[in-house]
Amino acid sequence: MPKIPPANEQWYVMHVLSGQELKVRDNIARRIQSEEASDVIFEVLVPQERISEVKGGQKREANRKFYPGYIIVNMHLLNEDNTLVDRAWYFIQETDGVINYAGTKGNPMPMPRHEVEGMLAQIKEREGSVKPAIEHEVGDAVVVSDGPFQGQTGVIAEINEAKGELMVSVNIFGRETLVPLEYWQVERG
Repeated sequence: MPKIPPANEQWYVMHVLSGQELKVRDNIARRIQSEEASDVIFEVLVPQERISEVKGGQKREANRKFYPGYIIVNMHLLNEDNTLVDRAWYFIQETDGVINYAGTKGNPMPMPRHEVEGMLAQIKEREGSVKPAIEHEVGDAVVVSDGPFQGQTGVIAEINEAKGELMVSVNIFGRETLVPLEYWQVERG
């Protein structure tokens, strides 16, 4: 049987109603205050990142969840002898929108330390930056929808996600030429 981590190092994945992740998180936060449960429920995360996308010809930013339908909770759920802390168990189970502990058939087990560290590092890395919502792949046929090559068709040859840039092969004066375009300047062909 794996060793149970200390109380403040236990992280659990909760399956919640899809689209209700932020509402469940906020509900838990309110209940922690009103029911004085901060001694057993420490932190609730909805890992997400800012993305930039174009819809209806308008460029806009939005939040995209890493794990839709799930939240991550840092709480004291298991004692060292692997017994449940009833107060934490019922607190979570009685929260509107929570379906169950993810990935468990019986007693929930905390996430392994390396998974928690990787998840927290991923959240921190993406915090404060806006990532382009690139929905294309190399080899996709596209139509240029903006810029000097508007209306021309081409094929994506390279994708640079860090810059939000696509290298698109278009036919210019009878020759295939690679043209750098931003992801929002093309549409599926």
